[in-house]
Amino acid sequence: MGDDASIVHSAESSTAPSCPPAKPNRSWLPDPRPKLAHMRIVALEPLPAELERLIKQRQALGHDLYDEVWEGEYHMVPGPGGKHSGLQFQLLFALEPLARAAGLRGSGPFNIGDSERSFRVPDGGFHRGTLDRVWFPTAAIVVEILSPGDETWAKFDYYAAHRVDEICVADPEARTIRWFRRDSASYLPVDRSELLDVTVADLEATVDWPS
Repeated sequence: MGDDASIVHSAESSTAPSCPPAKPNRSWLPDPRPKLAHMRIVALEPLPAELERLIKQRQALGHDLYDEVWEGEYHMVPGPGGKHSGLQFQLLFALEPLARAAGLRGSGPFNIGDSERSFRVPDGGFHRGTLDRVWFPTAAIVVEILSPGDETWAKFDYYAAHRVDEICVADPEARTIRWFRRDSASYLPVDRSELLDVTVADLEATVDWPS
């Protein structure tokens, strides 16, 4: 009898089995269930009640600061870790006086978009005009700090469509800063910011990279 065969006790059986059959050992087989780390999860409407409760809980606790809506799709974004937030603080602090000299105003995370139906949330930015608004139609500069599995690079087309002039992307793992300038509907990598009159090399030299 093979491992997968079942034992059936009937009236014709002379004796009953003394113990239930052992389950076959399949520990060597790969687990078919998906691993959720760094995986995109799509929930179709109507949303499960558990998901709606989770979103409301995040909003009540302020954990939705970085959540975004991409043309009607809700993207749930985790808060920054220590390396991320430490680099974010340093970078915005270093850029602020340069931005102020250029007539720009700095901010932390903000909503770039026209309404709650579609917006992105960079780690920081520098703006022309007032900061007294919820939805920013554009920005002079956006700052993005890379985190594993994030969607920084996928935001570039959106930023171009909203006429963001320059993008600063910092990578705490690679210990690099990359700068991009808008050229029509796309971005070109450059070695200096025209708006802030600073080179990427000089900016990288000011950063105490987190270990």
